[in-house]
Amino acid sequence: MIEAKMVGKPDERRDFPRGHLEAVHLTGLDFAVATFDPGWRWTESVAPIMGTEHCQVHHNGYVVQGRMRIRMEDGEEAELEAGEAFVVPPGHDAWVVGDEQCVIYDFAGGMAKDYAKSQG
Repeated sequence: MIEAKMVGKPDERRDFPRGHLEAVHLTGLDFAVATFDPGWRWTESVAPIMGTEHCQVHHNGYVVQGRMRIRMEDGEEAELEAGEAFVVPPGHDAWVVGDEQCVIYDFAGGMAKDYAKSQG
């Protein structure tokens, strides 16, 4: 069975401080487009919603626009920029770098399934 949906007509939208997520749900894949405004930081904008100190979602993604800095719980850091594909395991903080929105496509489904949803 072939299944397709328009990303511009998401199945759901989740708003959180300084950003939002739009997701389409397909059989075997949840795809998300996440938009983060300048000043967004996971520990300030999403941690209070999810109730964890660090993001516990696995991300497979692609940076469409902007830059984002990631810091793992063990102190490892990396900066992602437009045009880069990435894998980030659970246990991290993240924040927008600079004055430009950061737009990310998440292919793993973790973001579309659990991200910015209350876990309690």
